[in-house]
Amino acid sequence: MGDRLKGKVAIVTGSGRGLGRAEALALAAEGAKVVVNDLGVASDGSGPPDRWPADEVVSEIRKSGGEAAPSYDSVATLAGADNIIKTAIDNFGRLDILVNNAGIGGEGMSRDISDMPDDIWDIMIKTHLYGTFYTTRAACRIFRGQKSGRIIQTSSPAGRGLAGASHYSAAKEGIVGFTKSIAKEMSQYGVTCNAIRPAAATRLTPPRKIKNLKQIAPEDVAPMVVYLASDEAQNVSGRVFRVIGGTVQLERLEHVQSLYTGGRWTVEALSEIFPTTLGQGLEMPTPTSPPL
Repeated sequence: MGDRLKGKVAIVTGSGRGLGRAEALALAAEGAKVVVNDLGVASDGSGPPDRWPADEVVSEIRKSGGEAAPSYDSVATLAGADNIIKTAIDNFGRLDILVNNAGIGGEGMSRDISDMPDDIWDIMIKTHLYGTFYTTRAACRIFRGQKSGRIIQTSSPAGRGLAGASHYSAAKEGIVGFTKSIAKEMSQYGVTCNAIRPAAATRLTPPRKIKNLKQIAPEDVAPMVVYLASDEAQNVSGRVFRVIGGTVQLERLEHVQSLYTGGRWTVEALSEIFPTTLGQGLEMPTPTSPPL
């Protein structure tokens, strides 16, 4: 085991399987005490809760000589999120790292916007966006007081648009804007907040995507999470990183193409100049989807 995170206490939501599990194990391997949170439901959020996913990861960490505690609460409720934070304080006396990974998805959640039921939209937004908000708010109350903390949020390549999953895309890109706002708010307290767009084969990955991602494991994503959680990343905040296999990319959105006029644009002027400038090469989006 390493000691990069020795003395630190981490929470990883949705860490009974997939990405969260890999992240929890990697944090523990670097010395962090970990709250392993998982509700234990199906990939689309259905079914009765089950404690075994969280318990199994806790057991694995303890067998490796680490310290861990289980949490079976849902991030999608205020009480659940508060209990997750409380689990860290009750078991380990502090909190230093929050990794928001809990989410739902899968092929069964795919819906055309014209047929999108309110309840399907609501559960997606509630789990991903509200869940991230609830736990982040609770953690920041602690981080502000101790003037330190690391927050790593989980967005997705789907945030840039995914046909048949506008609810998922809206939630995941909402997390990006939320991350950047929290980074600005909490910088005065020594707290960092970053987001990752991971791609790996997990149970949430639609079957049609597994073929392209089957060689890309959740364990490929975990090292970047550990780094962002460490003291070495103290000046990295408000950033979004794409993590897939052996590749880590920093998103930079500074470059913007512009059209300038000394006064106010007219529709006629835009109609004349737009097609050969900003509009050059633009095409209608295809129904194909980026990898999750």
